[in-house]
Amino acid sequence: MKDAYINRKYVIIAFIVIASLTLLLRLFRIQVLDVSYRLSADNNVLRYVTQYPARGIILDRNGKIMVSNQAAYDIMVIPSQTSKFDTAGFCNILGITEDIFKERMKFAINYSRKAPSIFLKQVSAEIYARFQEKMFMYPGFYVQPRTLRKYTKPIAAHILGYVSEVDDNIIRKEPYYKSGDYIGKSGIEEAYEKEIRGVKGVKIFMVDVYSRVKGSYNEGRRDSDAAEGKKIVSSIDMDLQAYGEFLMQNKSGSIVAIEPKTGEVLTLVSAPFYDPGLLVGRIRSENFTKLNGDSTQPLFNRALMASYPPGSTFKPVNGLIGLQEKVISPSTFFSCNQGYLFVDCHVHESPLDLEGAIKNSCNAYFCQVFRRVLENPAYQNVPAAYNKWKTYLSEFGFGNTLGTDFVNELSGFIPSGSYYDKLHGKDKWKALNIISLSIGQGEIGTTPLQMANMTAAIANRGYYISPHIVKSVGDSIFTVQRFTTKHRIDIDSANFEYIINGMEKVVGPGGTAAIAAQKDIVICGKTGTAQNPHGANHSIFIAFAPKDDPKIAIAVYVENAGYGATYAAPVASLMIEKYLKGSISNKNLEDYILNLSLPRK
Repeated sequence: MKDAYINRKYVIIAFIVIASLTLLLRLFRIQVLDVSYRLSADNNVLRYVTQYPARGIILDRNGKIMVSNQAAYDIMVIPSQTSKFDTAGFCNILGITEDIFKERMKFAINYSRKAPSIFLKQVSAEIYARFQEKMFMYPGFYVQPRTLRKYTKPIAAHILGYVSEVDDNIIRKEPYYKSGDYIGKSGIEEAYEKEIRGVKGVKIFMVDVYSRVKGSYNEGRRDSDAAEGKKIVSSIDMDLQAYGEFLMQNKSGSIVAIEPKTGEVLTLVSAPFYDPGLLVGRIRSENFTKLNGDSTQPLFNRALMASYPPGSTFKPVNGLIGLQEKVISPSTFFSCNQGYLFVDCHVHESPLDLEGAIKNSCNAYFCQVFRRVLENPAYQNVPAAYNKWKTYLSEFGFGNTLGTDFVNELSGFIPSGSYYDKLHGKDKWKALNIISLSIGQGEIGTTPLQMANMTAAIANRGYYISPHIVKSVGDSIFTVQRFTTKHRIDIDSANFEYIINGMEKVVGPGGTAAIAAQKDIVICGKTGTAQNPHGANHSIFIAFAPKDDPKIAIAVYVENAGYGATYAAPVASLMIEKYLKGSISNKNLEDYILNLSLPRK
């Protein structure tokens, strides 16, 4: 019994010794080895200043800077460290009223008395310099540097996007962002935010009771440097973009130009447009409200988000489908008596073969092609043939988004067979019920980007690469698979040649777009008119050039301008010449377009 008691005593003593040693080691690690606890205890005398990285610059395809950065400064405040001071003098330095001062202080106190918050955003370098000299008089206030976007030219706002402060929803979803951080909104700024934003750093300073910096904490060993965002090389030709906006001033509509072989977007104009510099700095919120309330909708990206009936620019696709389905041949002739049943047509030579029908934009011809496609005896019924027709359209990219790197791209609308079942009864509708689709009217809706992509597919004789706006990120060539993949269309390449020959005749003598002809550039195009229930019809033109080595495919929409040959075709012709030659030879044509001012509806 005595031995058992002694053994128990030693066990208890050993337990106490081990527990004591464990506690002592824990305290030693906390107090001596682990500086994080000391940092926490020293928070009341340390200031953590976020080092905001410069966002990556954005270049055009030729290496010209489109977007860079400029210095700006946020005035920060820690309410608990402030004391009474000359408010009038403080406001005079910062260029604000005493009412604004009271409002900002109230906000800061409500946010936190002990944590720093932004008192005044994005002051200029001049105001910063004045404030820096007097800052010792205003304890609790300090300056935090950051950068703002700077634009080389007041163009390409819809392409580039803008930067704005994060809201609570973004902070909850993305732990990287804190209150006061900024994020890309729309355009390249949003699509490539993670690449452009860089990595934040931090500097820790020791401050005295007057909020004056006394030096770096621990000789800067706990600091981390900010890493600048990656450089973006866009596919845009800055000069071509500027020229497109020059031509579209005082108009509504869009221009989309693509390099067919690569899918790279050369220019994307949405008119009316705005100066991207309006959405930078302290004036951003006020200007955004004005732009958002503008009845002409300058913030609306028509090139990606507006859906129009494609009109006669859609006829080449129906011609291709007719050839592939073998319901017509290139030498099939149809007569035109100024229309087909209840579809009108203009006066032109008759009868016409396929190339002649494209040259003259004959409605009657393509009504009969479409009817043959849908009444093809190879299919069980019209709805079955229609589904095949719709499959071809899907291969061209219609009715779907194109897999671009644009944000907010719409898919357009190609009705399904069930759509017509609801209108006319299941399997009870016929070709004549939907004959308007033959000439790009009716329920069909396409975006300007989709029409430029369709044009690129025709120029490539049967394939397209998803349109994209960026060529490289950082120092790496852009190798995203979807921007190198060829989307092939199940139509024989030989059939494209007949359509292309017809499109060449459109811009030749007697063609509907003879006005767009160039002396030494072979342009292939197609005019179109989109019906507009709210006013005058929209003028449309698609084209590519040169014919045998296409370097540019383009779609132009000029709203409320009537026939495609009237205004859209000249704009496309000028843009093609500008891109391929670098200058404009037909100044009369340019003046004609510049003097056009149309209602914006």
